[in-house]
Amino acid sequence: MKVLESVNLPLPLFKRGKVRDIFELNGDLLIVTTDRISAFDVVFEDPIPYKGVVLNRLSLFWFDMLKDVVENHVISSEIPQELSDFKDILEGRVAVVKRAQVIPIEAVVRGYLAGSAYREYKKTGRICGIDLPEGLSMGSKLPDPIFTPSTKEEEGHDVNITFEEMTKMVGEGVAERIKELSLALYKKAHDYALERGIVIADTKFEFGFVEGELVLVDEVLTPDSSRFWILSELEKGKIVDMDKQFIRDFVEKLGWNKEPPAPKLPQWVVEETSKRYREIYRILTGREAL
Repeated sequence: MKVLESVNLPLPLFKRGKVRDIFELNGDLLIVTTDRISAFDVVFEDPIPYKGVVLNRLSLFWFDMLKDVVENHVISSEIPQELSDFKDILEGRVAVVKRAQVIPIEAVVRGYLAGSAYREYKKTGRICGIDLPEGLSMGSKLPDPIFTPSTKEEEGHDVNITFEEMTKMVGEGVAERIKELSLALYKKAHDYALERGIVIADTKFEFGFVEGELVLVDEVLTPDSSRFWILSELEKGKIVDMDKQFIRDFVEKLGWNKEPPAPKLPQWVVEETSKRYREIYRILTGREAL
């Protein structure tokens, strides 16, 4: 499969995100997931083979599984007829979706202590204003999953906020509904993954309104938006990341200041990242990425 860094189609361009190129399509949107990768909100020059197909197909898998919890924006995963000439590059990468009024909140759910939450806990004993028990360590399972929202910034870094701050931004009713749905989505996905030997340590969801209805949008439970750990290794006290954390750990060891430009990724890092993405897809879906 050819690596896809970006795509130009005979459709009006709606937006180029860090990973996705989005086009207008007959009143709806066509999302094309490329092989670009970002870390700390900076896009790298080195694409990850198969990554776009994994993200798109895994999101479609979860959207379908979780639709009994909340509806989503997906219309179809078929390549539109008018783009049949682009089938070779679009295969497995597209989703036709409804236009949504996206809520500018990252709906983060954490079931285990990791990442920025661990650093905040070490300093304050809390995460996003939520008190946690003493004595937790990196990788500890939390007593119950917690909802820890953050802002969704177009540029720069997202900012962790309290639920009260979120409520002021989007209103009490919407905030409560997003929290309720996020925790329900996480529980269903976590239980499913655990049966397959994978721990979903944390993840983030995004929501929007379509014709007045709150729906799930963007990507769902991918190795870009979640931390996936191997259960058997965690039980031995070791965290093995099957997600983007592998890239984050590598570039942090370089001493990078997390500002553009991103450092060059060695070929072995590119290949290992691709391998982990394809493997988590296989484990969770029972299918190969291709």
